[in-house]
Amino acid sequence: MKNRAAYFGVFTALALILSYVEILIPISFGVPGVKLGLANLIIVIVLYKTDWKEALLLSVVRIVLAGFIFGNMFSILYSLAGGMLSLAVMAVLKKGGSFSVAGVSVAGGVSHNIGQLIVAMIVVETYQVGYYLPVLLIAGVLTGFVIGIISGEVLKRIQQIDLTPDRSRKEQTEK
Repeated sequence: MKNRAAYFGVFTALALILSYVEILIPISFGVPGVKLGLANLIIVIVLYKTDWKEALLLSVVRIVLAGFIFGNMFSILYSLAGGMLSLAVMAVLKKGGSFSVAGVSVAGGVSHNIGQLIVAMIVVETYQVGYYLPVLLIAGVLTGFVIGIISGEVLKRIQQIDLTPDRSRKEQTEK
């Protein structure tokens, strides 16, 4: 159990570092809120190395901490909406087993942008921000693909590390 806590701390720190690095990268896509999603690399890895509950906890912790450190309450709101929808979609697709890591990540990137767009429509009380949808879908596919490819490569290299919760290990040895 203490090893899992240590790994969780390391993954949280890595996600926060990647959130900060993303702020430093001077890339403008011309659409407000479009980012690379570097921290999602850690979320995808944790989703594949543990389970959706651990990934959910990490995602919420990372979003809240990054929001307080680097953003504001609105950034937390938008990120939570996108992050939770994204994680739900990725967890379902991963469990189905029909998609590669890159495919799961692409779906996560697209759904993250859709979640944020829904919140934007509610906050500004107009559907006109929906005109951003095509650009956000393209951005979600591209960034999701890049994050998915990198995640897949990292997962190959750390496959010997077992981070599954104790109950899952016990179930796996009983099979």
